[in-house]
Amino acid sequence: MSKLVARVPGRMSAGIGRDMKKDVLKKFKKLFEAQKANLLFNDKVLREDFLVNQDDRYDDVDQASADMEQSLRMRLRNRETLLVRKINEALSRIEDGTFGECETCGEDIEMKRLEARPTATLCIACKEDQERLEGNTADGRRPKSLGAELTRIG
Repeated sequence: MSKLVARVPGRMSAGIGRDMKKDVLKKFKKLFEAQKANLLFNDKVLREDFLVNQDDRYDDVDQASADMEQSLRMRLRNRETLLVRKINEALSRIEDGTFGECETCGEDIEMKRLEARPTATLCIACKEDQERLEGNTADGRRPKSLGAELTRIG
């Protein structure tokens, strides 16, 4: 059986760092497995529903509506595929004992962050640094007022 070990703030142990309690790891593992099963079921339904019926394409408006719906389904499917990948990576981190450890600094990711975003791989500080370096706002665009160089007059 695999060793279920990961990091949590506040508990030190010899050689491994801070051990996350096995019951907490099992909780996250069950959560990930349930999410994955749900996403795979949704993917199956989405695939079956993906085909566009020719009867839905009577005129240009119907065609545009069908195209838009298909585009939205494709975006949803891509997002779900990415989430399944993140879930698989989180399950791997649980198995290898690194779940809850920041990939950048090696410090523990706070339990509140893991509960809010179980697939998180960065602690809050490193995630903020990453976002600052990317310079993007929540909607993915660079703010126009930041980063502009000011020329000193006089």
